[in-house]
Amino acid sequence: MNIVDLARFQFAMTTVFHFFFVPFSIGTVFVVAIMESMYVHTGNPDYKKMTKFWGKVFLLSFAVGVVTGLIQEFQFGMNWSDYSRFMGDIFGAPLAFEALLSFFIESTFIGLWMFTWNKVGKGLHLFFIWMVVFGTLTSAFWILTANSFMQHPVGFGIKGGRAVMTNFGALLTNPQLMYEYSHVIFGALLTGSVVFTGLAAFQLLKKRKLSDANKNIYHKTIKLGLILMLIFSACEIIAGDFQTRYLVSEQPMKFAAMEGVGTTTGNKAPWSIVAYTDPKTHEVSHNIDIPDLLSILSYHKTTGAVKGMKEVNAEFEKRYGTKIDGKKMDYYVSSNTLFYSFRLMAGFGGLLFLVAIIGLFMIRKSSGYLYKHKWTLWVLGILTFSPFLVNTAGWLITELGRQPWTVYGLFTTAQSVSPNVSVASLLTSNIVYFCLFTFLAIVMIALVVKVLRKDPDEITDDVATDPFAKGAF
Repeated sequence: MNIVDLARFQFAMTTVFHFFFVPFSIGTVFVVAIMESMYVHTGNPDYKKMTKFWGKVFLLSFAVGVVTGLIQEFQFGMNWSDYSRFMGDIFGAPLAFEALLSFFIESTFIGLWMFTWNKVGKGLHLFFIWMVVFGTLTSAFWILTANSFMQHPVGFGIKGGRAVMTNFGALLTNPQLMYEYSHVIFGALLTGSVVFTGLAAFQLLKKRKLSDANKNIYHKTIKLGLILMLIFSACEIIAGDFQTRYLVSEQPMKFAAMEGVGTTTGNKAPWSIVAYTDPKTHEVSHNIDIPDLLSILSYHKTTGAVKGMKEVNAEFEKRYGTKIDGKKMDYYVSSNTLFYSFRLMAGFGGLLFLVAIIGLFMIRKSSGYLYKHKWTLWVLGILTFSPFLVNTAGWLITELGRQPWTVYGLFTTAQSVSPNVSVASLLTSNIVYFCLFTFLAIVMIALVVKVLRKDPDEITDDVATDPFAKGAF
């Protein structure tokens, strides 16, 4: 492997692992805030126990997410210094807002929320957790502002070989940001709903006798989780449709690869269920098609041609040249990875919507079928892991589909790598990061399991005032 491949692998590894926890923490804190809102509104102590019990899982995800986020940011100085020089004037602004504003809000109000149970009024305590929600949502907004510029550069000029910001408002109104942010946030909220629903199902499957109080709490968690799953999976499907149709014109190579379109289709484009693209010839074969469906999905009408990868590559060669910095260029992307990542993402989105509908039907008062059968609980339990696969697939599409650019149409990945890194240093740091992430994953899983060995009914109102005191967490 060369330096560019190793640097890309390292960034992919850190990004994917970090993104396990970003939607996890955004989604779980939102659900926890709803639980506490229900407690404040109804006064039912079950909702307080739910809030404190599931809140521990959120706190673990947030802690690990912070650590992995710091590691990811080191990447820009370590392996991508030329990118930082080119993009620093623009990329630094939203990252500064994220760190100085959003992360400050998150960390401050998490501390207030953790250590003020029974010390402030219920309404004020509820305000604390909703401020954490606000912090996570705005944090994602600033990060995606930077990422959206990389996907669709706006509000900039080139001076002295560097990109400089000329219009900060243009960054905030970037159409790419509007589509990307809604898609990511609804996915995060769906993640929190699915995870808590699945973990509650696993708790009911434990081979031990549960008290009626604990069963009732897990039942309420599943019901709330399924309602939120239904809402957010529907929102996610709609947001995904808008973003995908936006790609038809804005990133045609990414769209063609996602749909396995090798050459431009006719006016009635078929949609491929399965397909294979030869990475050398870029010929698409072994496809099973549904007639006209791609036109319907792309344009919401029965007619409309879709550009193929070969035609898009020819257009890009005319626009950007066949060589950049003396290196021969082609503009093809990893078609097979994008093709099946998209189907994994879309397929699970539809599956979660269907499971939510069926699950809510099963738990209606006259039946309660879902709670009485192990197979239904196993389905919910296994689905706990699906959002992590789906979110990873989504980011593979987003980032691999932008290649060979780090900043679309302006700066290539090869131009972005630090000039002073070596294969040996990259191999060493890859190994170190992999071991560190493996250790963090083991610790995270172990701590979540430790939390789940108890039940909500075992939680007391005693809260440590000193965060460093023994047993404070």
